[in-house]
Amino acid sequence: MARIDNETFYAASYKRYGISAKGVHWSSKRSQQKRFEVLLGMLPQDLHNYDIADAGCGFGDLYLFLRTHAKAPKSYLGIDVVANMCAITQERTACQALCADICRDTLPSADFYVCSGALNILTEFESLLFLRNCFMACRVGFVFNVLHGTKESKTYNYMTKEQLRNYAKALGIWHVEFYEGYLEGDVSVGFYKK
Repeated sequence: MARIDNETFYAASYKRYGISAKGVHWSSKRSQQKRFEVLLGMLPQDLHNYDIADAGCGFGDLYLFLRTHAKAPKSYLGIDVVANMCAITQERTACQALCADICRDTLPSADFYVCSGALNILTEFESLLFLRNCFMACRVGFVFNVLHGTKESKTYNYMTKEQLRNYAKALGIWHVEFYEGYLEGDVSVGFYKK
């Protein structure tokens, strides 16, 4: 069973903060963009040669960040379980957005899958499904961030590097990279096929 309903979780913040970093539950635009910077650093320099699928795209902020930094990919696909967010992503980015449950649905193939924040409210089992499905759908790699630690929460999902290594091992992933120290309680991870 889901830890929390996505639609309910995001509806209140969207109503209160609108299309903004706080509207998708980030504490600030600065912290959201810092996470994006780190994920960008885990992707190839020549990103314009690669397809990107944004798992849990929210309002399409990652694509807008990439475009602003002259790192727009060859193609971008936003994926979110909340239909309203998919519509907003399409409108803001002029790119395709797919309404799908990443834990349960078959995902389209892309060179890279990227995820910033969508794992934060999943259960441990849902997280494993999410990681597996994104990694299976990517051709080169899957980069993502998670809340890091052992904290217990009824809302948020915290993971340790050891848990993430174990997930990777269970999924047959041998090339794993971590990046930390950029924000307290956060870690970015790369699961790569090459």
